[in-house]
Amino acid sequence: MPATSAAAARVTDAPGVGARVLAHPAREEIRIEAVLHALSDPMRLRVVRELAAAEDELACSRIELPVSKSTTTHHFRVLRESGIVSQTYRGTAKMNGLRRDDLDTLFPGLLDAILAAANQQADRLGED
Repeated sequence: MPATSAAAARVTDAPGVGARVLAHPAREEIRIEAVLHALSDPMRLRVVRELAAAEDELACSRIELPVSKSTTTHHFRVLRESGIVSQTYRGTAKMNGLRRDDLDTLFPGLLDAILAAANQQADRLGED
């Protein structure tokens, strides 16, 4: 598994706000190996497909996965640390958004190609 920066795994407090802030890799820190690794898992790919189809950010609780809560948390962490999603707290909800602009800038066409292939596969296998 690709290494992540210490900043990506760290949770800090926002100065003066008291809200928890999750660290994300900066655009220039996102690596293709980490992105492809994160997207190679069917559950994480499912999350990315749902976020891509959503008009806005989604709370973790809105994306149902057939795994335990701790495993779901792990999948979201891998997606955040790889630079695929951004996560922010709003109250007690952890909101998730696809970092499409960053991914399209670094790897033009990659996300669209992967989403198209994943959607075709889901249609072919009757998974939707």
